[in-house]
Amino acid sequence: MASETTGLAGVAGRYAAALYELADETKALDGVAGDLRALKGMIAGSEDLRRLTRSPTISRREQEKAMEAILLKAGVGDTVRHFVGVAARNRRLFLLPRMVDDYLALLAVHRGEVSADVASASALAPQQVEALKGQLAKVVGRTVNLNLKVDPALVGGLVVKVGSRMVDSSLRSKLQRLQLAMKGVG
Repeated sequence: MASETTGLAGVAGRYAAALYELADETKALDGVAGDLRALKGMIAGSEDLRRLTRSPTISRREQEKAMEAILLKAGVGDTVRHFVGVAARNRRLFLLPRMVDDYLALLAVHRGEVSADVASASALAPQQVEALKGQLAKVVGRTVNLNLKVDPALVGGLVVKVGSRMVDSSLRSKLQRLQLAMKGVG
């Protein structure tokens, strides 16, 4: 089973592994991944949708009907719509972002890829993204998928995390180190 070979644990990991196996059998790995990314983006971008997926006061049936309508309107494929329906019936919608992450992790392992979380003070230009992918691929020796996040608090620079390794070249961290060094002088 996929979850046993990748170390996924917990309920979200089991759901992701089941979806992965179904998508693999139907040769729909990429389509499902695209739909899941879209779903995760919708959840991240809507407080109402987050409330829908987390609220214990909304019935299972209401959650299922609402999610079905939202996903149909968004053009999400049958496999993901049915998967979300099962999650709704089992009161697991609050785990959807984790399920998406676990599915994408399984897909990356299958492809021999590695994911990197990148935080920047402002959105990166497409050529910067490609250059960063190229540099990280040289370092890790595999294809790298970037999970980009904008964090204005960084002021400038990047924070890159690949697996357990992290490189923080943000201006915020440099200023913090400078401030600590200045405290030592005085």
